[in-house]
Amino acid sequence: MFDAKAFLVTLTESPGVYRMLDSGGQVLYVGKAKNLKKRVSSYFQKTGQSPRILLMLQQVAKVETTATRSEAEALILENTLIKKLAPKYNILFRDDKSYPYISLSGHAFPRLAFHRGGFEPKSRYFGPFPAGSAVRESIQLLQQTFLLRTCEDSVFAHRSRPCLLHQIQRCKAPCVGLVSAEEYARDVRLAELFLRGRRAEVIDGLSEQMQQAAAALQFEAAAAVRDQIRALQAVLHRQYVSSTGDEDVDILAAVTLDGECCVNLAMVRGGLHLGDRAFFPASADKDIEAAEGMLAFVGQHYSEQRIPPRLLLDSPVIEECKELLDDPSVRVGPARNEMERAWLAMAVKNAELAIRSRHNMKVRAGGRLLALQAALELAEPPHRIECFDVSHTMGEGTVASCVVCIDGAMKKGEYRRFNIAGIEPGDDYAAMRQALTRRYEKVAVGEAVAPELLLIDGGKGQHRVAREVLAELGLDHILSVGIAKGEERKPGMETLFVHGRGEPLQLPQDHAGFHLMQEVRDEAHRFAVAGHRARRAKSRGRSKLEDIAGVGSARRRSLLAHFGGLDGVMAATIEDLCRAGGISRRLAEVIYRQLHGQ
Repeated sequence: MFDAKAFLVTLTESPGVYRMLDSGGQVLYVGKAKNLKKRVSSYFQKTGQSPRILLMLQQVAKVETTATRSEAEALILENTLIKKLAPKYNILFRDDKSYPYISLSGHAFPRLAFHRGGFEPKSRYFGPFPAGSAVRESIQLLQQTFLLRTCEDSVFAHRSRPCLLHQIQRCKAPCVGLVSAEEYARDVRLAELFLRGRRAEVIDGLSEQMQQAAAALQFEAAAAVRDQIRALQAVLHRQYVSSTGDEDVDILAAVTLDGECCVNLAMVRGGLHLGDRAFFPASADKDIEAAEGMLAFVGQHYSEQRIPPRLLLDSPVIEECKELLDDPSVRVGPARNEMERAWLAMAVKNAELAIRSRHNMKVRAGGRLLALQAALELAEPPHRIECFDVSHTMGEGTVASCVVCIDGAMKKGEYRRFNIAGIEPGDDYAAMRQALTRRYEKVAVGEAVAPELLLIDGGKGQHRVAREVLAELGLDHILSVGIAKGEERKPGMETLFVHGRGEPLQLPQDHAGFHLMQEVRDEAHRFAVAGHRARRAKSRGRSKLEDIAGVGSARRRSLLAHFGGLDGVMAATIEDLCRAGGISRRLAEVIYRQLHGQ
């Protein structure tokens, strides 16, 4: 038994981190404290602990501590250890996907784009947004209003005439010089002001432009600016109910329902309500109290994300959250008026709905797994299902996909794509063999987890290839099913080739287990097609001129403009190339030889 009294005597009153371990040396819990002696003592002297903490204390055999110079250092160390060790009794809110942003690149003609991941020094970023849909909606609005380019730099550098976006009045075509650098820079500045929430300045600036154009009798230009103002005002009218002036606010509500805890985060940026997002503890037992969940979320989330000037909380632990953040510039508190009370009520309701939706999904997934178990006569429901598909266009850009379904839910973080090479174009069997071999070689040597069920999108041939690969790798025990498309490829008419069964299996269209296999198969198909299209576009989108030494972006644009596109350049003789601006005889010979493989 752990001698708490003897241990507490030795503790320091410095800030730091403590780790509670069981008799096997496994870390049960990691916490941080402003005063280690007081905080750790409270576990062994305090009454009224939650059932979760009481259960943990019964297993504690040892407590380790690390003193730090400040509480801020302790908070950072605590979050690092929680993510590294994933202790059983910590409430861990894991979110592998980074938040999306809107970016304006640092080019002479900046690109407006959707962004996730690391930041580049020369670009400007606006956000974060709670979901990708909010970013796309904002980009669409900015395109309509300010006509900024959204194309990739490789496309921008090689345009010789305006694209479709210019024709439908979504871009001013800076790629071919249809807008001056000064005018484009003005549009970028207005877009940036709008993204920063300074909407009144944007509308005032546009109104001034409209009046100047009208005074100069440029009525078409004035009408275009008028339409910009109307588009912006329409959005502002829609968002008026969510306005708090121009401030940035995070609205947090924690709810525990039916033993499940959820923290709902709603974001207001520049006075605009951008939507919300539900977070669930990733590795914790049931019966987590809402207050515990709120404290855990605030500590973990804002150790990595920028803290807005104001946090609006629906929680009894507001003071504890203030201490946790330890930032006097951030105002943490309850609702101040009727509108903010409505926001909090909406956040609470969304958290409750998220819990119920999660529960219903688990029940539905469990039912489908049981139905699949019965249909395939398995000893247990399949915990992990993997599905493979192959996609190509006449043998070009062949890509195989592997998607993963765990406990009835798709796990996108474990999806894999395989770029297929070294096979006869269009040979689906060889492509499937290569993908399966690359995936299950790692399983055979113990470097990856094996599925309980393998699905192959294909008929007898593809399924036979899968069985051969599994046998070669010593994984013949894995159950596999080939899903062949039915007559006229109609959904619901698929035939199942189950390993070990002599006759094909055809399940009713309303069979729950069959629906699960269809969903996984369709996801594998979608993922394969998306990968194939990206690979094909990359190979087709690269200009042959890019591989020629001495031909930079300026010369490429000059050549493409002079000859009306790459086909014109390909058809040109050496003498024709010499007549293009900036092309010497020697360079023309190099270009001709490179383009014609000589």
